[in-house]
Amino acid sequence: MGFSRLFRSRWAALFWSAGILWTAYDVASDAPEPAATNAASGNVVEGNTDATGATYNAGDLAALANATG
Repeated sequence: MGFSRLFRSRWAALFWSAGILWTAYDVASDAPEPAATNAASGNVVEGNTDATGATYNAGDLAALANATG
């Protein structure tokens, strides 16, 4: 649908903009809920995995900290 033809009619423009707003609301409302945490402890441990799911230990963290060039 050509935009010049779309905005010649107020109703067509209204329906088009309602569709844009509906799509934006639908996309924005799909955000995942934050995970529940144990706020009482103040120290939440998610496990020793990185973003890829691979495990790591204190030695890996020390090697990363000493890797400055």
